[in-house]
Amino acid sequence: MSQRDRTHQMPIYKKAEDIFKLTEGLIQIIPKEDEFLQETTVRFMMEDAMTIPAKIAGAEAADLYDLRMENAAIIRKAARNLYVQAGSLRYHGVDNVEYIDLLRKEIDEFRLLFIAWVASFDVWNYIKDDWGLFNPPGVNAHDKDLDEDIPFNPDDFFGFDPDADFDEDDEE
Repeated sequence: MSQRDRTHQMPIYKKAEDIFKLTEGLIQIIPKEDEFLQETTVRFMMEDAMTIPAKIAGAEAADLYDLRMENAAIIRKAARNLYVQAGSLRYHGVDNVEYIDLLRKEIDEFRLLFIAWVASFDVWNYIKDDWGLFNPPGVNAHDKDLDEDIPFNPDDFFGFDPDADFDEDDEE
């Protein structure tokens, strides 16, 4: 099974797709004549709903703690925005609050899956974030890299001589 297929089978990804489909349906009930809602809420809701599954796929492909956490932060922001935007439709006079409540319920369920998903990230598989935002616990942006003071000359690696002739028979 490919990485893409594994990602698409994950419960958190499936829930993200459900949220996207519900958002697509919800924006259909927003009055077309309300230019303000069409230009703001509809656009932002669809953008956030599309961001969530895309960033889950990105986090799964990256597999590094710092990159996964960066994607997770973007996912959380998009989900929270979507939750608020859906709720704000009530105050703009959009009927069918059951649909709004359904989307918000799905986001609440997504949040629980999200918590478990983030907890599964391998904190030992990381590249230090020099900005200090997405380092695993115990790693500080100001910490000196352990290998920083070890001189590295790639020409010294395994006695590499760039001027030497390479003969395939020498490999054995």
